[in-house]
Amino acid sequence: HGRKGKNAGDVSCACHWTINQAAKIELGLMWQKAYSVCEAAIVVPGDSSVSQPGDLAGKDIAVGYHSGSHFSALQALEVFLPPEAISLKFVGTSWSRVDAALARKIPGVNVWGPQLYLLEQHGFRRIVSTTFMMAFMFPGDADQGDVERYMRCLIRAQADIDMEPERYKRYFINEIPERFRDKVDVRRFGVGERVVPQPYTQAMFDKTQAWLQERQLFDVAPDAGVPYEQV
Repeated sequence: HGRKGKNAGDVSCACHWTINQAAKIELGLMWQKAYSVCEAAIVVPGDSSVSQPGDLAGKDIAVGYHSGSHFSALQALEVFLPPEAISLKFVGTSWSRVDAALARKIPGVNVWGPQLYLLEQHGFRRIVSTTFMMAFMFPGDADQGDVERYMRCLIRAQADIDMEPERYKRYFINEIPERFRDKVDVRRFGVGERVVPQPYTQAMFDKTQAWLQERQLFDVAPDAGVPYEQV
């Protein structure tokens, strides 16, 4: 996120559950013409006794509160475990969760992008993929033309990465805290989050709202906020 043009304001990108809810209660506008997909996974240390998702029953999994790691862990684990057997532990930032994982302070952790690739290079094993959607949001008073141009640039850049990912992986190092930079080889990374130039439809919006409300993940009434057309 950051300044995208003289009148564009701040364009933010976060998990679609959070952006969906934030836009519904008018904290910003959700970009409708694209979303992104983030590769993520619940991983455990190489010497862990956990070998399949069912083994995670009752074991703490580090996630960020009301973040993509939180919601995607629930979405993925509900396939394998009843709700009462899913134990999520809210642990700071994405990189502090990497610290906790490397220090063996937590049985498992849901991580994405560079955090996932780093832990895999340190022998952590993927137990279940938790890939999730992310969405874009911008202020209501932002210049729509500037936002449109910015998003077109993102989509064009994504095509360049798709065509020649090895050329751009070195830029991951800018996203990695100094304390980890000598402990990882970014040339071995995947491509991380990927922009998808497809609409975030009303069906997606409504299904996401129903999922959030069913699990009471936000303290917001179902009829609070505005409809999809205004979001």
